[in-house]
Amino acid sequence: MRQVPSANTVPEVRVRAALHRLGVRFRLDQPIVLARGRVVRPALAFRGLKVAVFVDGCFWHRCPAHCRIPSSNREYWINKISGNARRDNETTERLETSGWTVVRVWEHEDPELAALRIQEAMNRARARVHPSVGNERPQVE
Repeated sequence: MRQVPSANTVPEVRVRAALHRLGVRFRLDQPIVLARGRVVRPALAFRGLKVAVFVDGCFWHRCPAHCRIPSSNREYWINKISGNARRDNETTERLETSGWTVVRVWEHEDPELAALRIQEAMNRARARVHPSVGNERPQVE
């Protein structure tokens, strides 16, 4: 399992390229430190907006449509993949509790559609972080 890449996977690179085509710029390897020193490393983190993006592999993260447990050593794989899914849920919950918006993208998703979903989450976060930008309303007296 050491040979399984955890970053710069083909699905991550495709989503990043789609975001880039939309004009979204980002930095890579932006760890987020949560309470009790837990460090989370999303595929992309937009710190100012508090948006974290994870690109999850269908096998490793238990995609309901595509994850198939191997028939050999089945108990091991059930425990391993269930543990990954449990950790994903816990990570999402901890980030959201800390005020982050979490976007999870499955590896089988169309990268262009995923990029649009990420951009929408960023726009919602931007409106939350900077409510007066683009929302000027006349004052009522």
